[in-house]
Amino acid sequence: MKGRWRFPAIRSSRFPAALFGIILVGLLLASGVHMGFIILLTRLELNNFLQVNIPILYWAAIAAGVTALVVRLTKNIYERPLKQIAQAARQVADGDFSVYVPPIHAADKQDYMDDLILDFNKMVAELGSIETLKTDFFSNVSHEIKTPLAVIQNTAALLDDGTLTEQQAEHVQTISRYSRRLTDLITNILKLNKLEKQNIQPVPEPYDLCEQLAECALLFENRWEEKGIEFEADIEDETTIVADASLLELVWNNLLSNAIKFTEPGGTVILRQTSTAGCVEVAVSDTGCGMDADTLAHIFDKFYQGDTSHSTEGNGLGLALVLRILRMVGGDISVSSKPGEGSTFTVKIPVRGGLANG
Repeated sequence: MKGRWRFPAIRSSRFPAALFGIILVGLLLASGVHMGFIILLTRLELNNFLQVNIPILYWAAIAAGVTALVVRLTKNIYERPLKQIAQAARQVADGDFSVYVPPIHAADKQDYMDDLILDFNKMVAELGSIETLKTDFFSNVSHEIKTPLAVIQNTAALLDDGTLTEQQAEHVQTISRYSRRLTDLITNILKLNKLEKQNIQPVPEPYDLCEQLAECALLFENRWEEKGIEFEADIEDETTIVADASLLELVWNNLLSNAIKFTEPGGTVILRQTSTAGCVEVAVSDTGCGMDADTLAHIFDKFYQGDTSHSTEGNGLGLALVLRILRMVGGDISVSSKPGEGSTFTVKIPVRGGLANG
């Protein structure tokens, strides 16, 4: 059969040619030097021990050198890009779809690692588009529903004029209660949408955090008294921070509301606040049902509700709002919980403007 002998597997492969070429040339040179060693040792008429062991030591050195070279090249060609992709994947998992990993080589010299990076970037762009469409859909639908809901609530209020029978009044109250729940859901969706699109910018100003915590706690006094829950507060007399008070108020209200919601009658809810030179820590603890590891992994996801027995009391957006707000103001939140032993949500906020403790 006439024709040239070809290597289709090598020609079509995108394995890094530099790595293949360096190792091939290096080993060919090493084998040539080895032959020179053998000829030299034979001419010198050295004893058998040296003639055997010198080539062994030589190839041991060659093996160590080639191994070190392969490790270094592999690190540059594969390990570093894979670390970049892994870090970018973690950012995407946290909801950041603006991630972009630059290719390693120019378009005409790309290998399989570049293909992986390009496919990853394409995937992130598609996910970002889907997330944008979803967010815009929720926002548009929420705006459209607000007006009919307001009409329903006003009509229900007009109907409840004291002339209804007990059963009719109960039906009207049901309409009012569930329309308010739907209004709260829409309000939270719109707030979260604005936060994610950064349409809401924090306006940091100095204010007394302890006073704010006390006012937020008092808003829930009727709820904890109705459930027979013992409420304890351990906060300083005064702690001044520089932050957006209106945004942090949403954080405290959501955490206190959840603590009371998931605490059974006779339980305890504790609000603690401490401060250091550069940080304020606020913890909300309860003796409620607690959470398992799987629930803890998803509690900050939008619309996620781990305890379905309380699903009629919320919409699964509260903690998503809390996390987004804290990220905007440079804060952090952590959770410790065990099933049947309650939960503790701990918020840390940088003081930024300094402390003034009384």
